Amino acid sequence: MIDALPPQGVPADQVLAELRGMRAADLPTHGGRLFAYVYDPAKAGLDELAMSAYALSAHVNGLDPTAFPSLLATENALVAAAARVLGAGPGTTAPDVVGSVTSGGTESLILAVKTARDAHPEIAAPRLVIPSTAHAAFAKAAHYLGVALDLVPVDPETFTPDPAAVAAAITADTVLVACSAPSYAQGVVDPVEQIAAIALERGVRCHVDACFGGWALPFLRRVGVAVPAFDFSLPGVTSMSVDLHKYAYTPKGVSVLLHRDAGLRRPQYFAFADWPGYTMVNPVISSTRSGGPIAAAFATLRHVGDEGYLELARQTRDAVAGLAKAVAEVDGLRLLAPADFTVVCLTSDDPGLDLFVLADELSARGWHTQPQLPYQGIPASIHLTVTASVLPQVPQFGPALAESAAAARAHGPVELPAELLAMAAHLPPDQLTPEMVAGLAETFGLTGGEPGAAPRLAVVNAVLAAAPPRLRERLLVEFVSLLQRPSW
Repeated sequence: MIDALPPQGVPADQVLAELRGMRAADLPTHGGRLFAYVYDPAKAGLDELAMSAYALSAHVNGLDPTAFPSLLATENALVAAAARVLGAGPGTTAPDVVGSVTSGGTESLILAVKTARDAHPEIAAPRLVIPSTAHAAFAKAAHYLGVALDLVPVDPETFTPDPAAVAAAITADTVLVACSAPSYAQGVVDPVEQIAAIALERGVRCHVDACFGGWALPFLRRVGVAVPAFDFSLPGVTSMSVDLHKYAYTPKGVSVLLHRDAGLRRPQYFAFADWPGYTMVNPVISSTRSGGPIAAAFATLRHVGDEGYLELARQTRDAVAGLAKAVAEVDGLRLLAPADFTVVCLTSDDPGLDLFVLADELSARGWHTQPQLPYQGIPASIHLTVTASVLPQVPQFGPALAESAAAARAHGPVELPAELLAMAAHLPPDQLTPEMVAGLAETFGLTGGEPGAAPRLAVVNAVLAAAPPRLRERLLVEFVSLLQRPSW
């Protein structure tokens, strides 16, 4: 293990070589074969531009915008661009939209919930209403902020909530209703127009989580995709979030949280003067913020431009269509949800075709997907986040998918030992010990293997699928804790 603090400093070239060696074990961030975590436009020179801009502002501190006006200018420019893309700005029905740049979608959602909660200090037990398909960051926000979470189930065929059920879930203590455009797991846009109208009628704030694909949807609409209304053109929408490090293709992490006006945003701020130091005032969770990501995002948007994003949307649209066609051509596979926007989500009704084994077979062939576990009547699935870089890979994906499906059938479904199934079904989470998880990790080959070697995860996913949510959470907490230990 490399020592981060050696007795004597190491030459710069050696340090970079060491980092390159460690990076060699990572999944590929470019090339269109990783369908999660990263967003690649396959645009020549964009990485170099973004990294140069990042370096220019890496040591600029967003703690005090009066000290670093360059950061204030670039942040305001990003907010204006996001607002314009999402139906706001001069000449619209939402001319006074304001916003803040955050470190990512989770921070944006936490702040959206915090702002709604703090706008109603008279409510002792605030509540948040969301569909069950809403991003888990809402649950994180509710946990951190002491807000009760009211989950509205979704239709297992459309994966969207019934607006009437959302209305029924709203109480006098509800401070925020939220919906997705689109949801992450299946890539479906919730009935935002109806939900926002209900929230407006009931006098409750409505947040649209467009972190995942909100930057893509307006451009997809302009290249001919039927995109339902979801943005500030709807009067009931009071706030929105959109991640620029997704379909705006900026480096991580840059998200924008928008509010319909400054009055709605005001509770987002934290200020504190009751100490002998400087008066703290923060629009976001962080105090110190590097200007690097914001400058890199600014450079990316300026360089790509409106027409560039239209072309990237065309490429994404065509890639989604090509992948969906490939799925339809493999016996036993089908789309779980319509591939309308930026996600291809596939499943199988064939008991001989284990989706978790299929994901392993695809990974072994260099195609890295995201298996999703069954949930409340929604079957297990494989999620593909599709970016512009995928389009050149579509002709190779179809044969690889067919070959992987054949290999998965030959392998057969995962069959867990009865004692493991019993443990997964009945073990109380608080009885799961770190030693038990370490033993399971060693059994499954998740620790101690060759660096860069992709483990077979079908058995792991099968165990997780058999476990109730609370036990699954404890399993993963203990496993990540096992990984995040220093080497002395």
